[in-house]
Amino acid sequence: MARWARVCSISFNGQSNREANLQTAMKLIEQALWDKPDLVLLPETFTGLGMGERDWFNTAEPLDGETVSRLSDIARRNRAHIACPILLKHRSQVQNTVVLLDRKGEVAGIYAKMFPTLGELSLGVTPGAEATVIETDFGKVGFAICFDLNFREVADDLHAKGAELVCFSSMYPGGMQIQHWALEYHWWFLSAIGSPQGMLVDPLGRIRRRAQPGYQPIVSAEVNLDCLVAHLDYNHDKLLKIKQEYGREVDADILQEEARFLLTCHRTDTTALEIARRYDLLLWDDYFRRARHERATRLMR
Repeated sequence: MARWARVCSISFNGQSNREANLQTAMKLIEQALWDKPDLVLLPETFTGLGMGERDWFNTAEPLDGETVSRLSDIARRNRAHIACPILLKHRSQVQNTVVLLDRKGEVAGIYAKMFPTLGELSLGVTPGAEATVIETDFGKVGFAICFDLNFREVADDLHAKGAELVCFSSMYPGGMQIQHWALEYHWWFLSAIGSPQGMLVDPLGRIRRRAQPGYQPIVSAEVNLDCLVAHLDYNHDKLLKIKQEYGREVDADILQEEARFLLTCHRTDTTALEIARRYDLLLWDDYFRRARHERATRLMR
C-alpha cells in the first residue's frame, strides 16, 4: 500500500557559536514545518557547526539537555518526527549521535556513529556498535553520520535490518557516494549537511531534490516508500502486463543502462511486494542470491 511521507532536510553553514547555530536551526525548522513534514533532518552535531575541535567536543550534552528538549517540544506540537544530531553525553561517554524524536516528542531511537573520524576518536568520542533502523508509521528509517559513508559495514547492517529511508547527517556533502549507496542498496536517501548541500536521492541513485546554496537550504519532497527494485532479467516482459492491469496506480521506472527498475505502488489495497509475487518478479537481492547459489552448486560437482 502507498506509504507517502513528506521528508525535509535542513542544511546550513556553522556560526562558530552554539546559541547562534541553535537559533539558525530553529528558524529553518520553522520554515520546514510550513510543508507539514513527517520527518525533519538536521546536519551532523548541528549545535557545534563551525567550531574548533575542543569547543565542538564541549557541546556534548545529556539526552535531557536543552537541544533535545526544545526539539522534542517542536516535534510534539507539530506531530512530526525530528532527527536531531547531537554529541550525546552519558556518564563518562561522549558519542556522535542522531536522536530520532517521534510525533509525540518522545525518543524513538538513537544511532551512535559507528565510524568516528581519527580526530573524533583522539578527542574521546566513543564509536557506536551497530546500525540503527527505527520503525515509524510510514516506514523503516535508518541513519548514517558523515565518515560512516566510507564503510560498507554500516550500509550492510542497514540493509540487513530493512532500512527503506536512510537519513545522512554530515559535515561533508557525500556527493556520488550518496548516489552509490542509494543505487547499491535501493534506499531513499536524505542528506542534511553542515553547508547548504543537502539532497534527496531515490533508490535508482538519481537526485530528486537538491538544496540551493544562497537560495533554499531546505530540501522538501514527498516520497512513497512502498517500492522495490528488481533486475530487468526475467522480468521485463512482465512489466507491460503489470502496467496494463494497474495503470497509473503503479509506476515501473526503468534504468536500462544499469539493468534494473523501480516498482512503486500507489494503491491502498495492495503493496509493491504483493504485485511482485503475483507476477512472479525476481527481486534484485533474490536474483543475485540465486546466482551465487547456482554457481556454488556447480563448483561442487
